[in-house]
Amino acid sequence: MTARRLGPGDRLLVATHNRGKLDEIAALLRPYGVTVTGAAELGLMEPEETEESFVGNARIKAHAAVAATGLPALADDSGIEVDALGGAPGVHTADWAETPTGRDFEQAMRRTWEALEAAHAPEPRRAAFRCTLVLAWPDFTDAVFEGRIDGRIVWPMRGVLGHGYDPIFQPDGHDLTFGEMDRWAKNRISHRADAFRKFVDGCL
Repeated sequence: MTARRLGPGDRLLVATHNRGKLDEIAALLRPYGVTVTGAAELGLMEPEETEESFVGNARIKAHAAVAATGLPALADDSGIEVDALGGAPGVHTADWAETPTGRDFEQAMRRTWEALEAAHAPEPRRAAFRCTLVLAWPDFTDAVFEGRIDGRIVWPMRGVLGHGYDPIFQPDGHDLTFGEMDRWAKNRISHRADAFRKFVDGCL
């Protein structure tokens, strides 16, 4: 793991085109004085994610962003793994939302539930959100930070906050889904928050 650190006034490229993720990451970094720029702001293309692991795909995104800009880049690859579906959708979490007109996560959540029904999966329908962060430096060294939160899949969808599969994921120890939690409550317990705590310890 790199010993280099980011501090107040440093600029960090967050290699995502997902506005929800960018907003969460920016909020988590704000107390440290790090200036956050998103990939879309710089007109970067999204690289093809060809790996079958979260760390592999996060590494692709982080290193592509460094190569394009020369800035230190932080990439996130995350997804939901459902036990009764053999860990699916996993690294294909966003793919389950793809439509000819863009991503539709309501469709993805419905597909997940229908797959569980077809499998006659018993309750509780266990799942985990996982997040892998890769911080890549201009010399193409990098550091990896992994986080997760366990919970269960619920139906019908509950809440309109958050993004992605949040309305059907109820974390352990809580009565609300991620879709019902405000950003600050979610940011204290989420898989991304878990990975970020490790990132903060190692790099800020």
